[in-house]
Amino acid sequence: MTNIISGLQRQFRRFIKRFPWLIRGAYYVYRRFQRRYSVGVVGVLWNERGEVLLVEHVFHPQIPWGLPGGWIGADEDPSYAVCRELKEELGLDVEVIRVVLVDKTHPWHLDMAFDCRTASPVSNLSYELTDYRWTKPQELPRLHKFHYDAIMLSCPPGEA
Repeated sequence: MTNIISGLQRQFRRFIKRFPWLIRGAYYVYRRFQRRYSVGVVGVLWNERGEVLLVEHVFHPQIPWGLPGGWIGADEDPSYAVCRELKEELGLDVEVIRVVLVDKTHPWHLDMAFDCRTASPVSNLSYELTDYRWTKPQELPRLHKFHYDAIMLSCPPGEA
């Protein structure tokens, strides 16, 4: 019996070597029916006074205040995406220190929070934001749970 299975495996390998496009096609069909996730990224930035940077989002009317960030693009590295988003939204050049939190916040959506550092001040607000402010952790406004958890898990400078 093992000789029969071994012989079938050899024939299958030869078949695949001869027609590799069949495996690629099967892979694409398989991927088509798999769940796809969207991924959001946010940056947690602290100033020297132990305050965290919050922004007021135009497109979040129920809970407008939160961490700055956005969506990652197709085939974009998440740490690059958070740097890009903070540059686009606030004019900040940031350095990613570490991943703070990854969580499934909605069906088919993952959020990632990064501890970031910057030496530059906020220079402009994108059309997606109406305001920004630095806030002590004990004075936080109502936030989405993911944003609150990311802030609480992040370390202000000097405490890392």
